[in-house]
This record gives sequence, C-alpha cells and structure tokens, in this order.
Amino acid sequence: MNRYDSSDLRRAAAAGIQAPSMYNSQPWGFRLRDGAIEVLSDPGRQLAVADDGGWAMRLALGAATFNARLALAWAGTPADVLLLPESTEPEVIARLSPARHRPPTYTERDLYAAIERRYSNREPFWPDPVPADVRVRLIEAARVEGTWLDLLVGMTALTGFSEIAHSADRVLRRDARYQAELITWTDTESAEDGIPAVAAASVAEAQDLLPQRNFGGRRRAPGRDYEPEPLVGILGTAGDRKLDQLMAGQALQHVLLTATDAGLASSMISQPIEVPPARDQLRRSLGRSGFPQIAFRIGYGQPGHPSPRRDVSDVIIG
Repeated sequence: MNRYDSSDLRRAAAAGIQAPSMYNSQPWGFRLRDGAIEVLSDPGRQLAVADDGGWAMRLALGAATFNARLALAWAGTPADVLLLPESTEPEVIARLSPARHRPPTYTERDLYAAIERRYSNREPFWPDPVPADVRVRLIEAARVEGTWLDLLVGMTALTGFSEIAHSADRVLRRDARYQAELITWTDTESAEDGIPAVAAASVAEAQDLLPQRNFGGRRRAPGRDYEPEPLVGILGTAGDRKLDQLMAGQALQHVLLTATDAGLASSMISQPIEVPPARDQLRRSLGRSGFPQIAFRIGYGQPGHPSPRRDVSDVIIG
C-alpha cells in the first residue's frame, strides 16, 4: 500500500504556502496522518471582520490544496483528494491519499513551474488583449474543477461590474472595524504575512474603472493609468456550501496558474463578493443561477512584487 512520507509532506506544504489568501493571511497547516497528507485550517488566522463566515479562508485552503496536488503529481506521486473528510477534527479540510504512481503530465509540469511565479500584481497592466485561445484555457481550467468562469467582454459589461464593485468598496470603506483590521495587515515589511507596501496598488484615482484596496500610500507615476478595458473574470459555483467554496479555491488556483503559465498577471477583486447585496446584484447581472465566489483582473504587465510567506516549518504540524 502506498504511503506518503515526510519528504512528500514538505514538498506539498512548500507548494501549498504559495497559494493566495485574503490579506496574505495564510490560514493553513499541513500534516502527515496514516500515510496521507492533510490540509488543515488555522482558525487563528481567519479574518475576524472581513471573513467572519470563513468564505475567504476556504478559498485560500482550496487554492493551497490545489498547489499541494500539483507538487505531488510533479513528483510522480499523485493524490486522490477528499474534501471535508469525515473527521472528529473540523479543521481538517482536505485529505490527500496516495494514488498509483505515474509520470506527471505536461500540464502538471507547466502549472507546477508556475507556482513560484504567481502572485498578485496590483499595478496597471498593458492594454494588450488576452488572446482568444488563452481565454478558452482559463475557462476550461475552471470547468475541470467543477466551477464556472465568466470573462466579461465589452465596455457595457465592464461598466456594470465597475458600478457594482465600486458600490461594494464604498460600503467597506465606511466600516470602521473593517478598515481597522485591514490596517493591521498592511505595510508589513518585516513580517512573514500581510501585504508589504511594495506589493500594494498605488493610490486610487477618480478615473480608475476598478477599485483597489488601500494597502499603501504610493502614488503612481504620471501616465501610469490602469488599462482602459481590463479582462475581468468572475468564478462561481452551483452552490454555496463549504464544499463549494473549497472547490472554488482549487479552481481559482488552477485558473491563476494557467494565466501565469501563459505569461499573464492577475489580481483579485473580492469587494463585490464580500458585500451580500452586491454579490446578488453581480449574480443577476451575469444571468447565473449559481454563486459568484471571486472576481479578478488578468492582463499583461511589468513584473510585480511577491508578498512574503511563512517558513515551511511553521506550517507543518506534528
């Protein structure tokens, strides 16, 4: 019977910690249990105000699970993944059990290589359009994970999304507790988590189509406006259970790594998901019966700045 060992655990955790998380809070842990690798939530890193229901944490954990899957497949030891396995420990969100040994596919190799190159780029992108064949790859990456991805085409759709996103952003900016929590995760130059100023977006200006979180006070260089017609993706699921949100996290990372492999940059836009009326308005604008789970912009841009990560040894448990 195949069993994972400590080297497999470390490989999976090293990839898992590179996943995105809200405010770079990194709410995960990894352990070896009975020859399987378990991905655990870290409730102490759940955002008390911005994520009181745990939605963002579950997206992050799903993304970390996808990275761990890739790392194991790359090593020729792919995993059978069970989300929310029956357990007396509610923090166990995924169990990766050894499947039959096989060489990695070309896609697995490419996506695994993209893990260390993927990070949020909050700066303006170039106006170059994303080719149609790449858009098809992004949509397919979401589909194979059991989710859907809508790419907004044309200024009518983008303007509608912009209005929803800015409305949600204004709601969050008026929430004093929300803003106080945001500040604690901002400009953390010497920390192993949070958003350092170098990775933050420049201060918003009136002409910006999409809102940006205020992670820093940098002014943009003259003439460095955001792209006039960004490619915005909205990823969603049929349901809105914990399981659906974990699936959305895996799909999100699959899409983002596919974009990275294609030479694209990306950044998240979560405000319309965080404010329930805005989320419902977004769902209706898409004509979808399911639930939007995250939005993001994709495009070509100059290299950005990755956010810090905790050491692998800090997230391996037991």
